[in-house]
Amino acid sequence: MARTMTAPSDGQAGELDALVIGAGFAGLYQLLCLRDRLGLSVRLLEAGDGVGGTWYWNRYPGARCDSESHSYCYAFSKELTQEWDWSERYPGQPEIMRYMNHVADRFDLKRSIRFSTRVTAAHYDAASNRWTVRTERGEQFITKFLITAVGCLSTANVPNIPGLEDFAGDWYHTGQWPHDGVDFTGKRVGLVGTGSTGIQATPVIAETAAHLTVFQRTANYSVPARNAPLTPEFKRYVKENATQIRQVMHGTTNGHPFTISERLAHEASPEERQALYEAAWNTGGLQFRAVFQDLMVDKAANDTAADFIRGKIRQIVKDPVTAATLSDIDHPYAAKRPPIDTNYFETFNRDNVSLVDVRAAPIERITPLGIRTGEGDYPLDVIVFATGFDAMTGPMLRMDIRGRGGKSLAEEWEAGPRNYLGLQVAGFPNLFTITGPGSPSVLCNMPVAIEQHVEWITDCIAHMRAHGLQRIEAKAQAVDNWIEQVNAAANATLLPQATHSWYLGANVPGKPRVFMPYAGGMAHYREICVEVAARNYEGFTLDG
Repeated sequence: MARTMTAPSDGQAGELDALVIGAGFAGLYQLLCLRDRLGLSVRLLEAGDGVGGTWYWNRYPGARCDSESHSYCYAFSKELTQEWDWSERYPGQPEIMRYMNHVADRFDLKRSIRFSTRVTAAHYDAASNRWTVRTERGEQFITKFLITAVGCLSTANVPNIPGLEDFAGDWYHTGQWPHDGVDFTGKRVGLVGTGSTGIQATPVIAETAAHLTVFQRTANYSVPARNAPLTPEFKRYVKENATQIRQVMHGTTNGHPFTISERLAHEASPEERQALYEAAWNTGGLQFRAVFQDLMVDKAANDTAADFIRGKIRQIVKDPVTAATLSDIDHPYAAKRPPIDTNYFETFNRDNVSLVDVRAAPIERITPLGIRTGEGDYPLDVIVFATGFDAMTGPMLRMDIRGRGGKSLAEEWEAGPRNYLGLQVAGFPNLFTITGPGSPSVLCNMPVAIEQHVEWITDCIAHMRAHGLQRIEAKAQAVDNWIEQVNAAANATLLPQATHSWYLGANVPGKPRVFMPYAGGMAHYREICVEVAARNYEGFTLDG
């Protein structure tokens, strides 16, 4: 029999005002806002035994953020900004975990968090206007508001390759990495996947493995990160200019602390373009895609950047066959998540690293001794799957969420995610989805998108309480209209041209091919959300 848990973790009796799922960036800030700013009874449930969200699980070799550290953090507290020092331009997983634990401890959040508690189901009852949330251990929580902060990249996608269960060695997914690490010393390692994660992990694994074989299906662009320790001068600059940096992040398309050039690619001569790309390559990081304004909307402009990067790959990689395979890229630059790296292409110059083109000769099965492709067998001691996630919808659909009339979220999203502003789903009252599909989310520096959503949800609940309103639900017509806007925004860019992108769900067999994030830009999206609230939450039904 399920045990009903109705008391918040700080000891207050009674059913919960709000329950938050997930203790990453989004969940921690939502907990703080609802508990400390609104004074609600709130409980946060987290599957892991600590805070961190995606960074709790993603501990693979080379795990590092691709947003610059001074922007990959909370901006809501001036004191927090002033007291925390990042050590590197791009923070590694251990440093991000230290930061998140610092935040949780500083604001005394852990007392309201129940760790090692995986949510399995959440069912809405219209008569009581309450959600019943159940956990893997049979516990039951009753709450008025339910907020999912489960992240966009938290459900590991392990490919269904025949024979995996027969493999005599060890295998790992980068999104479920052992907390005590993996020793590759003297091992023959196969790495499957060359997205952002594979590109980060490859150089680090190659340092200790006897041999590393990288199995590449889709060649990818990557730009050097140019990671380095932060200077005392830069740290001081960040603290002294925190307000201005935040204004830049709030005013840009992707929420990063740099602006996109207003210049068009073909306004520059070939020599000028080469010089600008060379400078951006040497600077490193995601600023490369900000060199020209039209890189993501004009294929001819994008081709100039793509050709430059392909040229760099051929210049770096010494073996011409390997260089040709790595640079045989079939999509526009940044139409998939644009990786940044530390010595990725240089790693293929090592004697203990080889590349296998599994587009030319697909993986047929995993044998007890390794991986078999159409061209032969590759003996391995360890297999690492860097195959990404069931992105954006996977973390939600892993739970049995049922709204009005018992309709499941899986049924509602059978043909792809349908919601309003990425915040609510019609038929699921009082359920908010932080950075859900239909919002900028993964196209953006995530803390910026998270803070905007958390603050919008907090303001919405405060508005409801002030006006005696008990229930909020997205209207079906508003959902239809928003999906049209999401599709139009995507189609105005080159993003849908990467037909095998996880933005479309294409990395998960059987998943509907729908472009999930909102590509109209974070700044414009923020304006839309402000207008919706100002118009008495237009597109939502609110009642007492």
